[in-house]
Amino acid sequence: MKALIFGGAGFVGLNITEAMLRAGHDVVVFDRQLPPASAREMLATYGSRVVMVEGDVTNGADVSRAIALGTDAIVYGAAITAGATRDASEPERILAVNLSALAPVLRAAKAAGVRRVVNLSSVGALGRAVGEASVLTEDLRPDPASLYSLTKFASERLVDRLADLWSIEAVSVRLSAVFGPWEYSTGVRDTISPPGQLMGLAALGTAALLARPGERDWLYAPDVGAAVLALLQAQALSHRLYNVTSGAVWPLLTFGERLMVLRPGFVCRLAAPDETPTVDLYMAKDRPPLSPERLADDLQWRAHHDLDRSLAHFDAWSRAWGDKLRQDTA
Repeated sequence: MKALIFGGAGFVGLNITEAMLRAGHDVVVFDRQLPPASAREMLATYGSRVVMVEGDVTNGADVSRAIALGTDAIVYGAAITAGATRDASEPERILAVNLSALAPVLRAAKAAGVRRVVNLSSVGALGRAVGEASVLTEDLRPDPASLYSLTKFASERLVDRLADLWSIEAVSVRLSAVFGPWEYSTGVRDTISPPGQLMGLAALGTAALLARPGERDWLYAPDVGAAVLALLQAQALSHRLYNVTSGAVWPLLTFGERLMVLRPGFVCRLAAPDETPTVDLYMAKDRPPLSPERLADDLQWRAHHDLDRSLAHFDAWSRAWGDKLRQDTA
């Protein structure tokens, strides 16, 4: 299989790329900029099986140039993960990248005979609806508010509608709270995951102070790669929307406390009343977990990394690549 990954230089895209390459497939990495030098060093070990294309997903000529290289599958991961400040300053660009560019990509996929398209959505698509249930299933009615939430929910509906009209195989996946290897500030990602913040603070020898324990169904990025690979390889899919999540809820504080054992001298604890937290949890309160059952029932897929496995792998990866990545992206 040959896959074209839009947004392939971002950290989720790089994890999907790595999963595809390790499984023996070829990948075209499309992004507005090349991956950092350290990521290119990793990708270079796969030789000609990976091709990198610089381009703008909102530019039809750039998209056509990438698809002309030949592809069996497309992963649409191009996105601006915007906060309120960027919502106010760049709404047109957010809408263009996160939503408007998707329809031309789907049209090009149909014309090229692409077998399947996977659209990367997010738990963020649910917006304020996360407070309505103890477990978030794919059937929960979203209530998006931010532009990121609005565009992710709209992208799911767009995929569903055009897949029907154009008779193409397309599916959306709602990703849980993703963290892990290759996470860096790309200029279109306003938020670094809380576990990623912890690992960065540990590397700098700076204390991590949390406003609360931070319970969430954290999802290790290599598991995203494995899930997307499973969706691309499946003979048939029964649904157009799947949650991708670990399904297990654990506190960020526990992650940090166990990281303290691996990184002597690192401190992770709750902030005292007179202290300012050094880790941004991004949410005023913890949200319920996504349900993993639909993907498990259809493809027998479950996340491999629990708290301890993800911590061990992320720590080892950070020791090998973290300093290089920070220097590349400083």
